[in-house]
Amino acid sequence: MSFLRQRKATANPVPREEEEEKEKEKEKKKVKAKSIEGERIKRWSCVDSCCWFVGLICSIWWFLLFLYNAMPASFPQYVTEAITGPLPDPPGVKLRKEGLTVKHPVVFVPGIVTGGLELWEGRQCAEGLFRKRLWGGTFGELYKRPLCWVEHMSLDNETGLDRPGIRVRPVSGLVAADYFAPGYFVWAVLIANLARIGYEEKNMYMAAYDWRISFQNTEVRDRTLSRIKSNIELMVATNGGNKVVVIPHSMGVLYFLHFMKWVEAPAPMGGGGGSDWCAKHIKAVMNIGGPFLGVPKSVAGLFSIEARDIAVARTFAPGFLDKDVFGLQTLQHLMRMTRTWDSTMSMIPKGGDTIWGGLDWSPDVYYNCSAKKHKNNDTYNIFQNDKENLGFMKNINYGRLISFGKEIAELHSSKFERLDFRGALKGRNLANTSSCDVWTEYHEMGVEGIKAVTDHKAYTADSILDLFHFVAPKMMKRGDAHFSYGIADNLDDQKYRHYKYWSNPLETTLPNAPDMEIYSMYGVGIPTERAYVYKFAPQSDCHIPFQIDTSANGGNEHSCLKDGVYSTDGDETVPVLSAGFMCAKGWRGRTRFNPSGIRTFIREYDHAPPANLLEGRGTQSGAHVDILGNFALIEDIIRVAAGASGEDLGGDRVHSDIFKWSEKINLEL
Repeated sequence: MSFLRQRKATANPVPREEEEEKEKEKEKKKVKAKSIEGERIKRWSCVDSCCWFVGLICSIWWFLLFLYNAMPASFPQYVTEAITGPLPDPPGVKLRKEGLTVKHPVVFVPGIVTGGLELWEGRQCAEGLFRKRLWGGTFGELYKRPLCWVEHMSLDNETGLDRPGIRVRPVSGLVAADYFAPGYFVWAVLIANLARIGYEEKNMYMAAYDWRISFQNTEVRDRTLSRIKSNIELMVATNGGNKVVVIPHSMGVLYFLHFMKWVEAPAPMGGGGGSDWCAKHIKAVMNIGGPFLGVPKSVAGLFSIEARDIAVARTFAPGFLDKDVFGLQTLQHLMRMTRTWDSTMSMIPKGGDTIWGGLDWSPDVYYNCSAKKHKNNDTYNIFQNDKENLGFMKNINYGRLISFGKEIAELHSSKFERLDFRGALKGRNLANTSSCDVWTEYHEMGVEGIKAVTDHKAYTADSILDLFHFVAPKMMKRGDAHFSYGIADNLDDQKYRHYKYWSNPLETTLPNAPDMEIYSMYGVGIPTERAYVYKFAPQSDCHIPFQIDTSANGGNEHSCLKDGVYSTDGDETVPVLSAGFMCAKGWRGRTRFNPSGIRTFIREYDHAPPANLLEGRGTQSGAHVDILGNFALIEDIIRVAAGASGEDLGGDRVHSDIFKWSEKINLEL
């Protein structure tokens, strides 16, 4: 045997160099394996650290809530009164003492994101979550299984409806939107005060709907519009024939505007209620924080999944939101998810340059962004209406919703050249996109497409629509089927009978209901996002290529340009121009948009922040959601629900320049 082995070895000699090469390959593989293992450990260590941090924050939050709930009910009030003096009676208590009682049934229409959503059918990763809230409540599943959560909160990118094997549905009842999260009220304070004069569930109804999908699709999928119609009819029939008072908030304002056209329209597109349905069933529509003409904030959200808050967060933690922190690219996942929510497209600015202004003008100017608010609602208007203040404001071009660079934002349009992006070539994809965790439509634009966007330099409300068609064609294909953003030339044209026009107050008419009242109720006195300074952001091939330029600032404390965002007067989300114009001018009196002359009232609430932490979110807040706890607003609503009219409230109450700004808008009425 030894002889045979020796002979075999002699016949097949292995060169020494080859053995050394094999040894080197083995060493390389060991080093690579250790490196991969190290990266894996490092990655999971990062995930564990982040999850631990999120868990710690949540634990502290729950502990503080436990302590708060464990206190005697009178303790927080006792401490507050010891510091600030006796608290005023809540509106419900005050008005009950005046003798007000239940009269008109009340319908609440929640806005975007404030309504709870629960799981009815899901993928394997969502095991055990049947009828658990995926949106609202504790948001526990968000930090436990973020990728699974994103998958279930997303809709189909082609249809805008459910993805196969997933059903997420709105929570029903008053609990759908009384609290958004533990301790964070939405409708709860208003509901409690209505209860103090005798209201209960038989005469209060939360018109909950899936706020992610288009308005008409809530009927196609869930029959939500039909159920709202039936519930209102039932409430009128069981409450002595008294008509309902409808209270929509935020995007719910647009949703109910759509409903009023749907309910009158003949089947199958509409509800078949007839042209007098609203006149028979609705006393008043009291719109709170209504984005009637859209919000510039939606532009930044759809364009770069940003708003001021996210942009500022980037400044404090550069790259954190863009890196692979949780094993996913955070903003890209959010963009992919929110761009499947068709409802977000309902809030793209409407009316184009006629309403929002062009390259070198806008109707809303001269807002004092440095005004300081006090508890008693007084305002230090040191610079208001004087020459010094006008000097600070002269370079604001609010009509440019997006400008690439601060210099472009301030220059007269005749001093820079704009290249047309509409015919730019697309399709030369960025390099290394195969490693991207999330594929967004930006990856399909290529270098030339992205450059074309920045070369156009400035975008007004008219060109924003073309921009969205260029950067997000799949999203806008769905949006064009469900929403419109123009101004009608002839409202008698048959095309305006299509549901895509029903939520645009400039392309539809109010119901034939002369006895009905419409209120526009909103906060003022808070700097509100109006226009943006952007920059090209080429950090990585998978990155969203455009970001708000947080280094762009006005240069003095009175400037309305801060962290790349131009501000105007509003409630922090909806500018006064959007919330107030229709009731100030578009619907005021008998116009082509209001042929029956429905009376309109503007009720503005000048923002005053809480004096101390014990006041929570305050009782005089004008902020977009916090205003639902504003005592003056709640009192107005209760009085109307108990039978009062707009004249009984004192008619208009205005703190802003909405009437002056409205007069600058050249709109055929």
